[in-house]
Amino acid sequence: MLKLRRFLADYKKEVIIGPLCKLFEAILELLVPLVMANIIDVGINGLHDAGYVLRMGGLMVLLAASGLTSALFCQYFASKASQGAGTKIRSALFQHINSLSHAELDKLGTPSLITRITNDTNQVQQSIAMCIRLLTRAPFIIIGSLVMAMSINLKMSLIFFAAALLIGLSLWLITTKCIPIYSAVQKKLDKIGLLSRENLSGNRVIRAFSKQRSEKERIDTATEDLTKTSIRVSRLSALLSPVTYAVTNTAIIAIIWFGAVNVSIGNMKTGDIVAMVSYMTQILLAMVVVANLMILMTKSSACAKRINEVFETQPSVTENTTEEITLTNDRNTPKIEFRHVSFNYMNDGDDELTDISFSVMAGQTVGIIGGTGAGKSTLLNMIPRFYDVTQGEVLVDGADVRCYPFRQLRSQFGIVPQQSVLFSGTIRENMKWRAGGASDEEIIRALKIAQAYDFVSALPAGLDSRVEQGGRNFSGGQRQRLCIARAVVGNPEILMLDDSFSALDFATDAALRQALRRNTENMTVLIVTQRCSTIKDADLILVLSDGRLAGAGKHSELLETCEVYRDICLSQLSETEVKS
Repeated sequence: MLKLRRFLADYKKEVIIGPLCKLFEAILELLVPLVMANIIDVGINGLHDAGYVLRMGGLMVLLAASGLTSALFCQYFASKASQGAGTKIRSALFQHINSLSHAELDKLGTPSLITRITNDTNQVQQSIAMCIRLLTRAPFIIIGSLVMAMSINLKMSLIFFAAALLIGLSLWLITTKCIPIYSAVQKKLDKIGLLSRENLSGNRVIRAFSKQRSEKERIDTATEDLTKTSIRVSRLSALLSPVTYAVTNTAIIAIIWFGAVNVSIGNMKTGDIVAMVSYMTQILLAMVVVANLMILMTKSSACAKRINEVFETQPSVTENTTEEITLTNDRNTPKIEFRHVSFNYMNDGDDELTDISFSVMAGQTVGIIGGTGAGKSTLLNMIPRFYDVTQGEVLVDGADVRCYPFRQLRSQFGIVPQQSVLFSGTIRENMKWRAGGASDEEIIRALKIAQAYDFVSALPAGLDSRVEQGGRNFSGGQRQRLCIARAVVGNPEILMLDDSFSALDFATDAALRQALRRNTENMTVLIVTQRCSTIKDADLILVLSDGRLAGAGKHSELLETCEVYRDICLSQLSETEVKS
């Protein structure tokens, strides 16, 4: 928790004034038993003065009203500080997560990150509010009650000290056992988040395979596991209240017993006994508050640890400079060049890419083909530096991509990922993701190139048609075409299509390729595909097999020199179609 205190820097006033207000309330609360003792000993047993009793009663009401006002101020300051800090934590988390490279995001996992930015942050936010409200008040009440009891009768105060020590020991024993279990609870919440996300996003697949029952069993198993762990920690934490009450009530019985003896021999007054019982009750209530606060702090500690784990995760891909670099405009310099590139996701085991070397000139269309898991998408991700190479160099315009600032490097690309991702809003808003100032004419041109203009223009609202979350109100092929159009808007220097024709029929595929060739003369186009027909006319075809470059050249050359490419072509086309 202490590592997150920096988020309270702008709320120093609230963090100081809030506890002081609560401290003032505690002082007033400690005065009430003394006023009550005077009412009994002076107003009732001594003077038998109803006026005195009423005046003291009025004083008690005034103390209560002042305490309530002070508590309300504290509540306001606590809410302001906790809500503000929670907002800052979420904002910082979101910003930091966006700075992480693909490797760190893969490691942490989306469901876990969602839990940390929502549930864990809420828990920390709640603990900040409770600490401001109770962290100073409860200990002050306990210590103050002990001091007040000593001022009334020193020997009787030993009962208070014994009770406080026993309750404190109970708190320590129970909370130390609860801390690791709360950490386990958060991890099990992550698992439920993962399963829920899988089931909601893959609902159609689950229904297609009639796997509703088995998926329900998976969710039930994970939920039952969480329930058992939660019950286990709840049972432990539930011991706090009965133990605290048992010790305190035993102490109250002892106070009344020994107090009665002292009253009978004249060492104490009746009002003193009532005051001491009141102070013991205050200690009881304060200890219950401390117990609940300890449980909350234990949960928050586990959550804060998970939040700090995200903040402590540093991106493996970082900018070496924020200043734009100067590039040579030599026509003989390749637009993209790989020099003996090797890459390993985990830096152990076999490489995903091994000793890849090739060069692409500006304006060329490059096809990348190979079997599943051959490393096609990985190779593509090296160019905009989503991952850093393990060995070798990747160059764009003759400069190592590691020398570029991210903005200068990635502004050259129009990227269509394997999974077609659209965002809620309108089609126009989605089309402006790459080029915020794009005109409707530019957008329409990109839609026509992507073969998407026909169905977009047929929509009642045209470019202002709504896009639901993930683009679920469009078919798979329509989503792919919209994603291609979004990448084309603004005429990027390099267009990367990662298996972006998979949901298109062959006629649309052919029309799209022709439109790209006609309208992207100065654009370097890289196409990852499983269809050899899609890249037959490419200027350069790269054939990958088990992370190695099995062949590079044109279609006709590779048919003669690359067995892997020939096998892929013959598995999809007839001998005549392959040679045509």
